[in-house]
Amino acid sequence: MKQFLKITVVVLLLVFAGCKATAQKFSTHAVKSGETLEAIAKQYKVTQAAILTYNKEIREGQSLKANTILVIPKSSGVTEQKTTNSTVVKQKETVSGQTENGEKPYGFTSYRVKKRETLYGIAKRFNISEDDIKKYNRQLYSSQLKRKMLLKIPKFKNAHNAEGSVNEDDFTMYKVLPKETRWSIANKHGITIDSLLLLNPDLSKSSDYLREGQELKMPIIAGSTVEKQETQLYMSYTVPPKMNFYQLEKKFGVKSDEIVRLNPEIQQRQGLKEGMVIRIPQQKLDAQDINTDNFIFYEVKPKQTEFSLTRKLGISYKDLLLLNPDLEGGLKAGMVLKLPKDQTGDFEVKNALVLDKINLLDSIDRTNTPKLMFLLPFRLDRIDVANKENAQKSLEARVDAKLSLGLYSGALIALDSLASLGISVEVKTFDNQLNLAKTKEILRQQNLSQINAIVGPLDLPSLKEVAIQASRYQVPVIAPIPATSDLSLNNVFFSYTSDDILREDMLNYMDGVVEDQNIIIIADSDHVTERMAILEKFPQAKVAVVKEEEKNIGINIEKLKSLVSEETDNWVFVETDNFKLVSSVTSILNSFQNALLDPTDTNGVKVKMRMFTTNKNKAFDNDVISNSHLSNLHFTYPSVYKEPGNNGFVKRYRQRFGDYPDRYAVRGFDITYDLLLKLAYKSDLMQVSQEIGETEYAGNKFSYKKDNTSGYFNQSTYIMSLDDMLIKEVKM
Repeated sequence: MKQFLKITVVVLLLVFAGCKATAQKFSTHAVKSGETLEAIAKQYKVTQAAILTYNKEIREGQSLKANTILVIPKSSGVTEQKTTNSTVVKQKETVSGQTENGEKPYGFTSYRVKKRETLYGIAKRFNISEDDIKKYNRQLYSSQLKRKMLLKIPKFKNAHNAEGSVNEDDFTMYKVLPKETRWSIANKHGITIDSLLLLNPDLSKSSDYLREGQELKMPIIAGSTVEKQETQLYMSYTVPPKMNFYQLEKKFGVKSDEIVRLNPEIQQRQGLKEGMVIRIPQQKLDAQDINTDNFIFYEVKPKQTEFSLTRKLGISYKDLLLLNPDLEGGLKAGMVLKLPKDQTGDFEVKNALVLDKINLLDSIDRTNTPKLMFLLPFRLDRIDVANKENAQKSLEARVDAKLSLGLYSGALIALDSLASLGISVEVKTFDNQLNLAKTKEILRQQNLSQINAIVGPLDLPSLKEVAIQASRYQVPVIAPIPATSDLSLNNVFFSYTSDDILREDMLNYMDGVVEDQNIIIIADSDHVTERMAILEKFPQAKVAVVKEEEKNIGINIEKLKSLVSEETDNWVFVETDNFKLVSSVTSILNSFQNALLDPTDTNGVKVKMRMFTTNKNKAFDNDVISNSHLSNLHFTYPSVYKEPGNNGFVKRYRQRFGDYPDRYAVRGFDITYDLLLKLAYKSDLMQVSQEIGETEYAGNKFSYKKDNTSGYFNQSTYIMSLDDMLIKEVKM
């Protein structure tokens, strides 16, 4: 009986705490010139400590800068307790869809569910309870919320709808623009990340993901909206030696006549003079401009000084002030600073956020003992290990077994390497036989709460099962090979970079090197997406028609010749997974290379050809494809892998196994070495992946980005080129 009462009390406390958190409301206050924290606290009937709790960018005793936006919690104490209790009652009243006095909705509105929306989010959007929605959409009692589902939303007249509503005078709903991040939005609104999360509790605390069009609650800047600030701000600038108007214009983006108009002393003194203090208008950036195309972002850490900050970021404080005028009020922890897109310094950039550089080898904690599980289909049930000859034939015939052994042999070298660093690793290895039932049997016998990470399985049904069971203990699961997944779980690490990212990185690379080249696209009907992506990036590109027949595929040589230019280099994209088309095109392009389009024109210019693709698949590796042709065309493509040199891993591998590692062994080493170094640094892989930038080892590199619903995805790619019969990495 005592145990029952104890559990009941705990549950009630949790319910009360949840209600209290939901009931908390906020407003904002734009600091006026001369206002103090004490005066603002009295005005809103809250304590100074309460304001400081929600505004980490200010400190007690520090003077407040005019126009600073403060998040103000609604008055606490007894008043707040009453509000909280009343909220609990209201929630109970609305469970049935009507209040205690029988209130019913006065009408309804239709709402179509958007991608990734939740019932909680929709209920919050309309300031009603989830049960209000379910009452009038009974299908939700038996099925999950789905995208494009049409919901009937009740509308109530009385106060329970307004209990959690937003005061429109305090806030505005902001729609996320393409390529914006939470750092760019916080910077644009002059608030900290903490304040952004406070105003938008639905935002993930572990992921930085924002989707285009997502709506966020943001403070309205006093006197205007963010986009329509009319007050022009200026900064003082001391003219250095040898400064001229051209340099000023380039540095500040302000025309020379505007500078002269604002500073009459320039005319009086007949030009710019060293030591002259002039006014420079601060540029107002359009909302569209503050995104990851133009800036990277840095969140100021506690106890950072101007000296340590500028040394880390590799930028002078004056230049930092130009981009971040709020710094004039002093450096504050939590501030989000803009930096130029191409800024370099003692840091790494990941998803437009500046991260502190961490050397994993120098940062490992040797007291950590990572516990690792491998679940791979070695297929020992199908291989007679007692008969060496038959076993060899079976291995060569079974791709799954060959792949598993390659991955695992590389992993063993990674374990040896960690041991030499003084790191102890506990490893469990299982053969799941490419079988879901066998996978379930293995999992039933293991205590997953004692595992730090799981590598594998390779088949998607087993991967899903492992991910679901491991998610109960927040154990990360690493997919070592390509895996197309509909998993809505946060613990899966997809280590193989997707085709979409490979294509995007290839096109971004091309965008940086294309000048006046003649671009031609050869894409079959199965690769319309690739063709459209190339045309979007290079609208001037010409498209060659691919002739597709039942048993044949190719292009018309004369029609292709009409697209070729003699005046500039010809760069040809080939997008297909048909080896016959690749063979035909490479042969034709090779015949064009260094030849005259018209052999009778002895004064003609020889044609220059290069070949590219955004997706190098098996068709390009077929035996009928001439590597000599590809090399002559300097064939260039995106890849997740590069050949390792004669490095320490290759030497260890040859010493242990007597042969060179194949690409699966290299991948097994890189995945395992990366995983174990991160776990040795900090046992929480998910947290480490948010802190660590890109890592690179023998032939693979990793930079994981958290998706909002489907785990962590590797973003790293190489651009490779075949030149003089050697595959070389192209520096991006």
